[in-house]
Amino acid sequence: MKHSLFEVWVFLASSPLLWLTVTLLAYFGATWLYRRCGATPFLIPVMTATVAIIAVLLLTDTPYPTYFEGAKFVHFLIGPATVALAVPLYSQWERLKRMWLPISVALVVGSVTAILSGMGIAWALGGSPETVLSLAPRSATMPIAMAVAERIGGLPSLAAVGVAVTGVGGAIVARGLLNLSRIDDPAVRGFAVGITAHAVGTARALQVNETAGAFSALAMGLNGIATALLMPLILKLLHWL
Repeated sequence: MKHSLFEVWVFLASSPLLWLTVTLLAYFGATWLYRRCGATPFLIPVMTATVAIIAVLLLTDTPYPTYFEGAKFVHFLIGPATVALAVPLYSQWERLKRMWLPISVALVVGSVTAILSGMGIAWALGGSPETVLSLAPRSATMPIAMAVAERIGGLPSLAAVGVAVTGVGGAIVARGLLNLSRIDDPAVRGFAVGITAHAVGTARALQVNETAGAFSALAMGLNGIATALLMPLILKLLHWL
């Protein structure tokens, strides 16, 4: 009986549809749990679904490349989903033209703060130079953060972990911190979340308010570019000091 079940599992594991189905079921289940528990930020679907999928991979002793081969269609959809974020942003175009100066200032200040805080925390905890450099671009989106980390001498894999932790952590604490700061404007709230918590924060912002989601998407994109441009300049400045 056990041998038969093992053969069935081997057959299913080799099917690309299996891991795509597992991914979708994990996310739908995480979304149901999130809504069932009153939309608590501690159960955001991205985090819960990720934990569930990792648990399945560990229990079935499935290597990540095998999982990714089956779930790569979801990865492919990241591109169209990112482009689709321009739709709610377009509806805010007139307001964007009026706010270009504060947005520019907030972008530079936020990006520099994110870089320096990541490096400072890693250094204060005794991290190696490689670790410090890996966590510097943690507030950028993952593809940009990994590329920047590799370029400046960090570890792309560690940068990816830093990005994931930053996104989930930012999505959890952002609402409370913004409320504590008495910031009510959805545009300002969204832009702050997008700079600090990139795609995960943007997904959370879109669930709360369309305007917040639009400005979060804008901040996420601009911060990725700003991080790539500012990182070499900051490193040169720190080296000079």
